[in-house]
Amino acid sequence: MKKLFLTLIAAGMLISACNQSNQTGNSATAANTTAANAADAPSMKFDKDTHDFGKIKSGDKVTYDFKFTNTGKSPLIITDAVATCGCTKPEWPKTPVKPGESGMIHVTFNSAGKMGLQDKMITITANTNPAQNMVHLIGEVNPTK
Repeated sequence: MKKLFLTLIAAGMLISACNQSNQTGNSATAANTTAANAADAPSMKFDKDTHDFGKIKSGDKVTYDFKFTNTGKSPLIITDAVATCGCTKPEWPKTPVKPGESGMIHVTFNSAGKMGLQDKMITITANTNPAQNMVHLIGEVNPTK
């Protein structure tokens, strides 16, 4: 009975050790694949990542196009762009941007109900590494006279 029990424990340890070495090998392979994918990943390079629209009157709408270039080695696909406030609406290309090509993130800021200094951050999510890039639209909203 003792021999059977010891044999089962030894077999369990052997199987466990084999699984650990396979998992380690898989992790190393996954890390190498991820590093290779990161090297080939698309990359967003903005001409300007901040735009100051200056002083405007409350109720005015301002727009700005944030120009970017895909400096990576594979097509850039933007999946989402969100602003910190519902008063700011980003629009982005829905088709892939090829390596070396440029695109625009068109942003509209509606100052209705806003006063004072404004800093609206737009977060762009894409298949880049890192997955998110940010741009800022800043300025000052003055009361209408």
